[in-house]
Amino acid sequence: MSEKRRDNRNRILREGEYQRTDGRYRYRYIDEDGKEKNVYSWRLDKNDPTPRDKKRELSLREKEKQIQADLFDHIVTRGGNYTVVELVEKYTSLKTGVGHNTKAGYKTVINILNKEAFGKQRIDKIRLSDAKAWLIKLQQVDGRGYSSIHSIRGVLRPAFQMAVDDDLIRKNPFGFELASVIVNDSVTREAITRKQERELLKFIKDDKHFCRYYDAIYILFNTGLRISEFCGLTFSDLEFDQKRIKVDHQLQRTSQMKYVIGAPKTESGIRYVPMSEEVVACFRRIIANRKTPKVEPMVEGYAGFLFLDKNDMPMVALHWEKYLEHIIQKYNKIYRIQMPKVTPHVCRHTFCSNMAKSGMNPKTLQYIMGHADISVTLNTYTHVNFDDAKEEVYRIANS
Repeated sequence: MSEKRRDNRNRILREGEYQRTDGRYRYRYIDEDGKEKNVYSWRLDKNDPTPRDKKRELSLREKEKQIQADLFDHIVTRGGNYTVVELVEKYTSLKTGVGHNTKAGYKTVINILNKEAFGKQRIDKIRLSDAKAWLIKLQQVDGRGYSSIHSIRGVLRPAFQMAVDDDLIRKNPFGFELASVIVNDSVTREAITRKQERELLKFIKDDKHFCRYYDAIYILFNTGLRISEFCGLTFSDLEFDQKRIKVDHQLQRTSQMKYVIGAPKTESGIRYVPMSEEVVACFRRIIANRKTPKVEPMVEGYAGFLFLDKNDMPMVALHWEKYLEHIIQKYNKIYRIQMPKVTPHVCRHTFCSNMAKSGMNPKTLQYIMGHADISVTLNTYTHVNFDDAKEEVYRIANS
C-alpha cells in the first residue's frame, strides 16, 4: 500500500493536490475537453492563514469545490470566453419576427456596449455586483434615465439567461429588480381630467391655426387607439354602417425614413373599436377635407391613408406628438392654470381612465384597448382619487 502524500503540516493531500517546495499548493485536474489544468493557492484550507506579504485569495480546496461544481453542472469553460457584447449579438440574432422598433432597440444596446468597458468583459467574469455597478454608472455618471436603463437591462437579462440555459454560466447576474438598484426618475404620464380634456378640445377647436387638428385629436381622446394604429388607418378601415373601426395593422417610420406596416403591438391588438356618433362625424369631416394627393402613397400594399403630410406621405406618430406639444405650449402661454404635458399616449390613457371611471366592464375595456394582459387594463382602475371613490359610493348607495 503506497504511502499517502502529506503537506509540510503533515496533513494528508487528496488526489490531484500537491505542495511545491516553496510551500504553495497546486491542484491538477482534467477539464471537459480532456486538457490538463492547474490552480494554485498559498492556503490548503479556508482556515489556513495567508503567508506574510502574500495576497489573500481562495484556499486550494475552495477552488477545487468551484471546479467540481462547474464540471458537475457541465459549465463549459470556453463559453466564458464570450464577451458581453458578443453574447448580446448572439441573443439578438436569434430573435426573429420582431418589429423594426425592437430591432432598433437591440442595435442601440449593442452600440452602447461597444463603447463600454463592461461590454468587453467575459461573461463568466460578470458578477451580480458588477452588473449593478454598471447600471448605477449609466444613471449617475452617464446621465441616462430610468426608462433607458430599463430597456438596456431588458435585453441583457434574457441574453444572460440564454447563457445560463446553454450551460455557459451558472447564474444570471441581471436577475434582480431594477428599482432596487437605481432611482426611478421616469415621469409617469397620467391621464388628464375630464375638465382638462374639455378645455383642451375647446381651445383647439376655437384656435384659428390648430383647429385643423381638432377632429383627429378628438378621435384619439375618444377611441383609445394607439397612435401607430391611428396613423395606419385607411378608408377601408372605417365601417360606418356598423360604427366601428377595424384595427389589424399599424404604421411606423424608421430612423432611415422608411415607412413600415406591422401587426398591432399584441395579438389582442387585432380588434374592432366602436365609434360614437361624434367620432363618426369627425371621421366624415376628415375624409371630406382630405386633399387628394398627386400620387396616392402606398406602403406595403396599403393605400388610402387618412392623414397625409405636406409631402403627400402618411403622417406618423412624430407629427401628432409635435402638434400636441405646440398646442400645449400655446395654451400655457395664454392661461394661468397650466395644462400638463399631453401626448398621443396620454390621450389613449385618458380614454381608458374615463371608461374605467364610468364603470365599463374590465374585460370589455381590455378588448377595446387591445391589451394582451388584463392586469394592464386593471391598473387603470387604480388611477382614481377620493372624488372618484366618493362618487362611486354615492352612486351605489342611491341605486
